[in-house]
Amino acid sequence: MFKVLKKEGRARRGQFSCAHGGTVETPVFMNVGTQAAIKGGVSSHDLREVGCQIELSNTYHLHLRPGDEVVRRLGGLHAFMDWDGPILTDSGGFQVFSLASLRKISEEGVRFASHIDGHRIFMGPEESMQIQSNLGSDVAMAFDECVENPATHEYAQESCQRTLRWLIRCKAEHDRLNALPDTVNPGQLLFGINQGATFPDLRVWHMKEIAKLDCDGYAIGGLAVGEPTQVMYDIIDAVEPCMPADKPRYLMGVGTPSNLIEGVARGVDFFDCVMPSRNGRHGKLFTWEGTVNILNEKYTEDPGPISPTCGCPVCRSFSRAYLRHLFKADEVLALRLAVLHNLWFYNELMARMRGALDEGTFEAFRARYSGKLEQRV
Repeated sequence: MFKVLKKEGRARRGQFSCAHGGTVETPVFMNVGTQAAIKGGVSSHDLREVGCQIELSNTYHLHLRPGDEVVRRLGGLHAFMDWDGPILTDSGGFQVFSLASLRKISEEGVRFASHIDGHRIFMGPEESMQIQSNLGSDVAMAFDECVENPATHEYAQESCQRTLRWLIRCKAEHDRLNALPDTVNPGQLLFGINQGATFPDLRVWHMKEIAKLDCDGYAIGGLAVGEPTQVMYDIIDAVEPCMPADKPRYLMGVGTPSNLIEGVARGVDFFDCVMPSRNGRHGKLFTWEGTVNILNEKYTEDPGPISPTCGCPVCRSFSRAYLRHLFKADEVLALRLAVLHNLWFYNELMARMRGALDEGTFEAFRARYSGKLEQRV
């Protein structure tokens, strides 16, 4: 399923395989299609053009609409959105954090009030596994609690102990579902999630415990939720030595181009974040020269592409002046073009990091770009 081909320091160059899509080259950025679509008018066909290897969708949102049973009857998520590559589904656990005012946590699971119409929903480890099995994703994430920041040590400890118990239940239900004769994807994998807030002792304890359960991969969750960036890096540094070396490592919900580079330097293989699509829809574009705010007046008559060094479909065809005009005129096309550019950039960033690892020049790449990509053009 996963093999490390080469290392430079802690950075890893690898390959991952699953039921759909052949071999995924890692490190990899997963393009986020929360409701089986990239926000900004981007389809699964577009994802192929911008170099996407893995698409990520949201368990909670697809359970609400159109309903995971509907997706199952239509052949699973791959058929539903016409995507033949790998799909990872998160577990609904992040909604335990993001919908804090609408939920109640117990040992059994979490009771939500739907953010759409307020109707009551219950989701526990078994329910999360059942929904993800109906979706037929290639990687299912274990159900967990993402703790708000700051949290007390006492609450974070109780939470990650409960998340460990939930993982045991997830694994049992996942194994049961995969063995059923009518399962959409009997080759579905299960990744466990490390929690423990910003407390290194809890993070290390929890990682050691979940590693004993021999999941198909492991994620670091509950970061990039308001803590300082250096704290996030410190937590990764503490957890990484305890993560199984022969399993993929996933840093959830992260992040900026610099975060990706620094995450790879610390041994992470998988990333996801809404940042390229969300920022694109607000006119913030990522380039090898730094970030561009396309709404700035100085681009009103600029005939050049977003970036002279970018080979994306947008930069090959359209000017900064045109894209700025689309935003100012509230044309939907502005969102689509900006998101396509940013997703291309993120996927190209990962490809260049893989190339640097292949050539043994990753540290030089990191020194050149980690700070530069955060700067404004």
